[in-house]
Amino acid sequence: MFLREKSRTKDGKTYRYWSVVENRRVCGRRVVQRQVLYLGGLNDNQRAGWVRTIEALWGEKIKVKQLALFPDDREELPVLACETIRVQLDKIELHRPREWGACWLGLYVWNLLELDIFWGRRLPLSREGTIWLNMLKALVCYRLIDPGSEFRFHREWYVRSAMGYLLGEDVSLAQEDKPYRCVDLLLEHRDGLFEFLKGQWVNLFGAKHDVLLYSITLLKLL
Repeated sequence: MFLREKSRTKDGKTYRYWSVVENRRVCGRRVVQRQVLYLGGLNDNQRAGWVRTIEALWGEKIKVKQLALFPDDREELPVLACETIRVQLDKIELHRPREWGACWLGLYVWNLLELDIFWGRRLPLSREGTIWLNMLKALVCYRLIDPGSEFRFHREWYVRSAMGYLLGEDVSLAQEDKPYRCVDLLLEHRDGLFEFLKGQWVNLFGAKHDVLLYSITLLKLL
């Protein structure tokens, strides 16, 4: 963990704000930064104090330690070579659970179909730095797992899923306007996508057909 500075200029004066952040490894061996604690404005002494605190808590190399967990109502514990800890099961709480397995499977199917080959060159970065390819992947998984409106996608589903971790993105990917803007980028590639998926169907399954019917609705496009 380390301190990260962000600056903001207002009325000709620059203000600096600090946060404690950590590096987190995500899908594709990418490393993204996650804010652990927002500190606000700090003077030099306060900043130095936080640096010392971080170094004291996380500066040394993490040592692996084996532990054995047992419920606290168990009268006798076995004699083990490692340290034993009693756990108060009635005090355990689950905070911010996320749906992981279905999201992982959705991305696995995406990679199996090699859709990055088709969409990678057709969805460039936006001027603001939005990775439209990741936005599309999140929308596709949403349609597969728990389909609903774009409004529900950014207000509920994205923050309850593990898509951000798997894609190496933060919550800004699901800002209110982005799902709609992404959908607008897809329509001109509808016919090309059909031809690509037809080829993948043949390559993966050896499928043969004389007549092939498909839906042109937006739901099927995603």
